Amino acid sequence: MEDTGTINIEPIDGATARRAGSSVHASVAHEIGLRIVRGDYPPGTILPNEAKWAETFNVSRSAVREAIKMLMAKSLLASRPKVGSRVEPRERWNLLDRDVLGWYATSPNRGPFLRTVQEFRHLIEPEASAFAAMRRTDAQMEEISRACRDMKDAITLEERTRADTRFHLAILRASGNDLLVPLGVLIEQAFDHLFVHVTREGDDLETAQKLHELVEKNIRLQRPDAARAAVRKLLANTDKVVGREPE
Repeated sequence: MEDTGTINIEPIDGATARRAGSSVHASVAHEIGLRIVRGDYPPGTILPNEAKWAETFNVSRSAVREAIKMLMAKSLLASRPKVGSRVEPRERWNLLDRDVLGWYATSPNRGPFLRTVQEFRHLIEPEASAFAAMRRTDAQMEEISRACRDMKDAITLEERTRADTRFHLAILRASGNDLLVPLGVLIEQAFDHLFVHVTREGDDLETAQKLHELVEKNIRLQRPDAARAAVRKLLANTDKVVGREPE
């Protein structure tokens, strides 16, 4: 392959590119997007052409073309006539896109990503919990409480992580703010990866569970100030685990 300023491409077989439940072009977009976000192709890099990607992934050039369009829609790439697809600057990437968040979360340098998620949580969750305490319906409260119980009863890391994510997304929904609902769905990937890390690396799951139960209790008893304070305690506990990650 001619020198394009990129690293060598490691071929993957056709079966990998055709992951179950995913279209071929979406699978190709996943593979290329992951390599971009993890730094294999830094901003400004010109990607290999369609023919090379088609050969690498054992797919048609039309599938590659659709994959590139998907990555352009996520603002990871820009296409120029007679130049090809160039990786956009990071500040232009759509970080609220599910796929982009997922690629970020699985990149080797995850410390900055985890801290970014925590900062976002500090900005959003305390007030969302206070609003939930004031506005939640009985059905929404049951959803929050059930997720909290499922965390306690979980046997596997995956079960606990999924319940943890459900708990926090249920609180965002119960806040009654229409803008927080779609935002919560978009960051679900980020929450999943953060909670997997925190659950695996945390040294006191019992304390973490009690902090979640305190949040649940104050929302249930409709105490907004106490709910806000409880979330801040929970976040502070998570900060200690995330802070161990290298810069």
